[in-house]
Amino acid sequence: MARYTKLVAGIGVVAGALGISALNWSFDVSEVPEVSANVLAPRFTYSCINSDVAMPLDQDGNLTVSVWNIYKQQRDNWRKELETISDTSRLVLLQEASLTSGLKDYLDAASWKVRMANAFKFLNTPAGVMNLSSVNAKSTCAYLAMEPWLRLPKSALLSEFNLSNGQTLAVVNLHGVNFALGLEEYKEQFETLKRVLDKHIGPIILAGDFNTWRQGRLDIVNAFAKSLGLKDAVLAQDRRVKVFGKPLDHLYYRGLDLTKAEAPTTDASDHNPIIASFRLQ
Repeated sequence: MARYTKLVAGIGVVAGALGISALNWSFDVSEVPEVSANVLAPRFTYSCINSDVAMPLDQDGNLTVSVWNIYKQQRDNWRKELETISDTSRLVLLQEASLTSGLKDYLDAASWKVRMANAFKFLNTPAGVMNLSSVNAKSTCAYLAMEPWLRLPKSALLSEFNLSNGQTLAVVNLHGVNFALGLEEYKEQFETLKRVLDKHIGPIILAGDFNTWRQGRLDIVNAFAKSLGLKDAVLAQDRRVKVFGKPLDHLYYRGLDLTKAEAPTTDASDHNPIIASFRLQ
């Protein structure tokens, strides 16, 4: 059974970052990475989940992926926007997903296969990155990286999917460490994933909210991508949210042909989504 530590957060940067009033709140923070496939009645399992049956993720060699920081579903129109951007997607990668009753209702009505990383629980509500896929992944593993100031983790999921051409696609859904003066914690988050991805033979998609609000962070991401042979998706319509002139959200890939990519605007979150379509090589 996973061990948890209790964290009491007070007024200041924690409350502002989580969009809550400036009072004392209690967080349950897991001491180990956890992932769940049953989010309607969540039971989180240590580290990894494997599936005995995993059909190809693509459809006739085509694959559309959507990436979106959903902002803990704080905007009233989040569900309508999620339904819109995921309408033609085989895979949706969400960051800042909060397992509220509203999100549970959406997932109960949809036909997605769901994998969620538990970064922490706030008022007994899990929060973290979440994968919505049309088919089960072969395997999905969770990763955590601690925010040095907030002491609340950021999460990532690394999944492997079968493809119809016999290859295996590795998909990383990452929410990058944000509140840190230096780059050590940020770099370690990527190095942890690199130790796994270095062993992967085949296509890769790396996407999420990387919190690249300074050049040093972008340099780490670009070096990471170069070391794995990943390409930065060129967006025909680039409306990504920027901080200090730097985009926060990214999608990198290898071993796939990019046919279309865009980042349209929305008022359903404080981030705009990335929607990318690929063709198998």
